[in-house]
Amino acid sequence: MSLAPPYTKETAHKKVKIAQALWNTTDAAKVTLAYTEDSIWRNRDIFIQGHDQIRDMLTKKWQKETRYRLRKELFAFTDNKIAVQFWYEYFNVADKTWNRCYGLEDWTFRADGKMEKRQMSGNEIKISEDERWFKDGMTDEEVDALAIGPQHW
Repeated sequence: MSLAPPYTKETAHKKVKIAQALWNTTDAAKVTLAYTEDSIWRNRDIFIQGHDQIRDMLTKKWQKETRYRLRKELFAFTDNKIAVQFWYEYFNVADKTWNRCYGLEDWTFRADGKMEKRQMSGNEIKISEDERWFKDGMTDEEVDALAIGPQHW
């Protein structure tokens, strides 16, 4: 389902949850199809453009970041732009550590609902097994109960 602009609060929220579900597949080829063929990305300090570079970056990411689980929440929107806050956890196979990343993204969409621009800023920390929020089988609501609160921010 490709929700196209102009966005309302309801459709922007749905678009964010569709993106969350798609990224949680960790299927680089499938995720890439949500973007225009000439989509431009800034991912922290990496600048890429187009399907080939997006697919390559995501493939390498998920080879390193196993047991990846992501939450995205709508932050703000306009007719064709959406901003999200996100957090995700993964197990780094290279150094055998758990990590969590927090950040913000801003997205710009074309009329067909495909993303033409994605900018991501994120900060990552190492965490212990006990500090994980995304335990196997947990719902988004259960994760939120752990993640949202003064003890974590």
